Amino acid sequence: MPVTMSSARTLRAGLTSAAVCAATVLTVASAAPAQARESAPLREGGVAEALWNYVSSPDAVPGANDWSCRPSAEHPEPVVLLPGTFFNFGANFVKAAPRLKNAGYCVYAMNYGFTPVSLNRVGGLGPNRESAAQLDAFVDRVLASTGAGKVNIVGHSLGGSVPMWWMKKMDGARKVDKYVGWAPSSHGTNLNGIVDLGEKLNLMGFVTHLSNVARFPGVVEQTNTSTYTREMWADGDTVPAGPRYTVVMTKYDTVVTPYTSQALKGEDVDNVVLQDACPTDRAGHMGLFNDDPTLQITMNALADGPKDFKPECRGFGLQLL
Repeated sequence: MPVTMSSARTLRAGLTSAAVCAATVLTVASAAPAQARESAPLREGGVAEALWNYVSSPDAVPGANDWSCRPSAEHPEPVVLLPGTFFNFGANFVKAAPRLKNAGYCVYAMNYGFTPVSLNRVGGLGPNRESAAQLDAFVDRVLASTGAGKVNIVGHSLGGSVPMWWMKKMDGARKVDKYVGWAPSSHGTNLNGIVDLGEKLNLMGFVTHLSNVARFPGVVEQTNTSTYTREMWADGDTVPAGPRYTVVMTKYDTVVTPYTSQALKGEDVDNVVLQDACPTDRAGHMGLFNDDPTLQITMNALADGPKDFKPECRGFGLQLL
C-alpha cells in the first residue's frame, strides 16, 4: 500500500504516543523501588546492634536527629531521647528511635555528661547540673529547628533524672508536654543498701571526693543521700501545671533501688510496674531499652493514651541488673 502524507502523519503520531507511554512506564517502574525504599520502615535493633553501636556509633542511631524533620499535626511535639549512665544514645535507643520515627514522630537524641575519661562513649559522668544545662541548649535547638512549642522527653535511668532537675530547677517544664522515665534515678538509689551502709560508716564523703578526682561526679550524685538528690526534691515531685508524667519500673531492678523509689507523686502522674501488666517479664534495669512492653507503654503515653493501658506481653528485655 502506498504511504500517503496523511498516513505518514498518523504513523508518526502513533509512534510518538507509544514512545511517551513507554517512557512513562519506565519512569514509573524506575521510581517505584526508590519510593518503596523511602517509605520502608526502619528496622528496630536489638542487643547485637546496641553492642556494636556502643563502640562504633555512639552518636548516631537510625531514626534520630533528622534536622529536616517537621512535626505533623498528629505528632506536633518532637521526642528527645536521653540515655542512662555509662551509655550513649547510639546504643540505648536502637529499638526506641526507629519505632518512634516509624510512627511519625520527629526524633532527637543527645549524649551528655562526657568527661575526659568518657572516650566519647561513656555518658553521664559529669556533674548532673551541667548535664541539665546541656539538655536545655539541645531542647532549644530542637524547638528552633522544628518550630514546635514543646518537646516530649523519654529518658532511661539518669536520662530520667537530668530532665527532672532541668524541669524543676531551670524552668524547663514549660518546654515539655510529656515526660516518660524508664527506671529513672530521680529520687536516688541506695544501691541495695550499700549507700546506707556507707553513710553509717561515714565513708560517703570519701567516695564523693574520689568521684570528683576520677571525673565521674554524675554517678555519685545519683545516690539517695547526695546534695543533688536532696535539692531536687525539696519542693515536691512534680511541677504544678507541668507535663504529663509516666514512669516505667521493673521489680527486678538492682541499680535504682528500691525500685519503688522511682515513682512520682503528684497530679497527672502514671507510675507503671511492668510486672503488674506482664508478670513473666523479668527485664532488669538495663533491659528496659529493648523491652517491648516498655516501648508499648511509652508509645501509649506519648499518644495521650489511657492510663489503664495494657501492653502485649511479648518481646521482653534483658534480664540484666
